[in-house]
Amino acid sequence: HVQLVESGGGSVQAGGALRLSCVASDRSSLFWAWFRQAPGQEREGVAVIAPDVGIDYSDSVKGRFTISQDNAKATVYLQMNSLKVEDTAMYYCAASRGYIATSRRLVATAYNYWGQGTQVTVS
Repeated sequence: HVQLVESGGGSVQAGGALRLSCVASDRSSLFWAWFRQAPGQEREGVAVIAPDVGIDYSDSVKGRFTISQDNAKATVYLQMNSLKVEDTAMYYCAASRGYIATSRRLVATAYNYWGQGTQVTVS
């Protein structure tokens, strides 16, 4: 069982930046992703990274968010720049030890390990 702990959320003005971190209890995960969920909305995949596989982003954050990974620290980051009010949500880190097909890498049900979330509020 992989435990994930997110940090780095907070309140920022539109146009600002935040960096989220997700620390895992081990380095067994193959795929790492960031999801977000605003009140009353479905959980949305925003970025995914898998060593030797690649990186992908949702269209809503492409060009503004950057996902990266530090394998030595078992940590994944999400650098969020040019934040917009519509980026306001609870952000969750997710991981999978198994392979995920390309079409499902930003789909919540493809992941079986989740963090508790960190709130991002843009005003």
